[in-house]
Amino acid sequence: MDAQQPRIALLIDADNAPAAKIDLVLTEVARYGVANVRRAYGNWKSPHLRGWEAVLHEYAIRPIQQFAYSSGKNASDMAMVIDAMDLLYARNLDGFAIVSSDADFTPLVMRLLTDGVRVYGFGEQKTPAPFVNACSKFIYVEALGATQAGDAGGPSATRKDEKALRGDTRLVQLLRGAVDAESEDDGWAHLGAVGKQIANQASLDPRNYGYRKLSDLVRAIGLFEIRQDEKTLWVRVKQKRAPAKKPQA
Repeated sequence: MDAQQPRIALLIDADNAPAAKIDLVLTEVARYGVANVRRAYGNWKSPHLRGWEAVLHEYAIRPIQQFAYSSGKNASDMAMVIDAMDLLYARNLDGFAIVSSDADFTPLVMRLLTDGVRVYGFGEQKTPAPFVNACSKFIYVEALGATQAGDAGGPSATRKDEKALRGDTRLVQLLRGAVDAESEDDGWAHLGAVGKQIANQASLDPRNYGYRKLSDLVRAIGLFEIRQDEKTLWVRVKQKRAPAKKPQA
């Protein structure tokens, strides 16, 4: 069964990734395929990486030792990039999962994408936008598991309200553009098609905004009408109401 699933290389920048979230990252990666390559890069002599030691063996992650040859330079990043290119040229993978909050990996992501493989990014909310936007899909590690707690009645640490969502220009443009592209003559668009259109353009995961599904996010932003036809959800941009005519004197 595993041989029929997409093969994914999980590459972890241990210097810029939280060890406490690795179980949730692996669960997420399993949604897209099998992580048959699992490597974590860092100077394992550094006390900064002590938190990773307990999880490496538990989750079958291979530690790649990289000494810091000079101060101010991250040799681990270079080693990770070289390994990624070697894996790419081997032509036996369908995707890469990169765990880091470092924007220096943005050129790597763009290079991997040109070969037709998908790149799943995982990082903390401090991750710079260029890296987030370059990935096929990027998920903030703080959002992993947070929406489930919110759905169960607990607090959701990352949930944004309507005002915050509308203030996100990129999000509004992505949603409106996708709805316009997929809409029929009456303005209604199949929500599933809208999601695929967005995925072809940029990384957008509703959980980064605190919502479990795209439909929940679309409802929360308040810019769209939603109707359900049996099991199909349709969406269209809210129509502007014509101003009421003033009564003639």
